[in-house]
Amino acid sequence: MDPIATARYGMLAAQQSLSASAARVAGMADPASDVDYAQEAVGQIQAAQAFKANVGVIKVANEMWDSLLSLQARPARA
Repeated sequence: MDPIATARYGMLAAQQSLSASAARVAGMADPASDVDYAQEAVGQIQAAQAFKANVGVIKVANEMWDSLLSLQARPARA
């Protein structure tokens, strides 16, 4: 299981959710629109939090990778 690929997919899903919500909010100018402001705000906050969480996964995976590389670079002890 590749955590970075999983996080990348999660970020893509969050981005698509945010884009869809933005399009619905942009369509609120139409008097026939029945978009719920509160629901859209909650959806946008959830998408932003999902994006942040996936960025955190990538940061941790990167830190783990760097730690492994630094261990490998150490000279062997006799």
